[in-house]
Amino acid sequence: MSHTAHIPSHRKPRRRASKSALRAGVAGGVLSTVAVAGAAGPAQAEPVTQTIEMPTITSGLATAVAASAQATQQVALDLEAQAHEDAAAQDAAKAAKKAKAEAVRKAEAKKKAEAAAKAKAEAEAKERAERASRTAARTTLSAPSSSSSGSSATASAPSSATSTSSNATGSAASIVAFAKAQVGDAYVSGGTGPNAWDCSGLVQAAYRSVGIDLPRVSQAQSTAGTQVSLSNLQPGDILYWGAAGSAYHVAIYVGGGQFVGAQNSSTGTVQRSMDYDRPTGAVRVL
Repeated sequence: MSHTAHIPSHRKPRRRASKSALRAGVAGGVLSTVAVAGAAGPAQAEPVTQTIEMPTITSGLATAVAASAQATQQVALDLEAQAHEDAAAQDAAKAAKKAKAEAVRKAEAKKKAEAAAKAKAEAEAKERAERASRTAARTTLSAPSSSSSGSSATASAPSSATSTSSNATGSAASIVAFAKAQVGDAYVSGGTGPNAWDCSGLVQAAYRSVGIDLPRVSQAQSTAGTQVSLSNLQPGDILYWGAAGSAYHVAIYVGGGQFVGAQNSSTGTVQRSMDYDRPTGAVRVL
């Protein structure tokens, strides 16, 4: 036995002739069928005479972009117009507010001016009424004394009062000096100084300057001391208008036929002759 007898051979076995023939026949049949189908196909097909164009995407996109840009521009224009309208509305509101404030200020100024004019007219009317009332009161009170004392006594009263010396001493001099120092101050109803007075407030402050406390109102001050005749006045005496106990005005006699008193809001505190507004009575405290 050969030394290579046990090694198998690696050669492929030969195919049998029958299998080769079968495969050749199958292949031939397939090819013949394809050939028949190909021959029949072209005979029935029609030639292509039209070409269908697809829509151009690029042109449509450009149109859409242009429309979007136009819409954006329109929105911007609308916003700008709205901003102008809002600014105009704000300016109009500010102008209207300013005009309203100016109108209110003018109305208030006019109202104050009218109130001041009214107050002045009322004060003047009050002063005229007070003068008329004092004149009537003097006429009423002087009638009995005229009938009992005679016309000569009545006529001598002003000259006696006028001839009284204006030189005062002691507490009377201090009261007179205090009263004269306030001449020119304002008259304010209820005023007690130091720069504005009413009639009884001035009298009370003058006496307080020498340590004497008087009642606050003119009615009580007209009975605060001893009643004296107008023909026998001394500096420092309290003059009153109206009846004792119900007087409506008071002042301080300063001598020389003159008095100092806080008259009214029109005149303020003044020094006047007794002939200017003759009192109806007097009271002496000192």
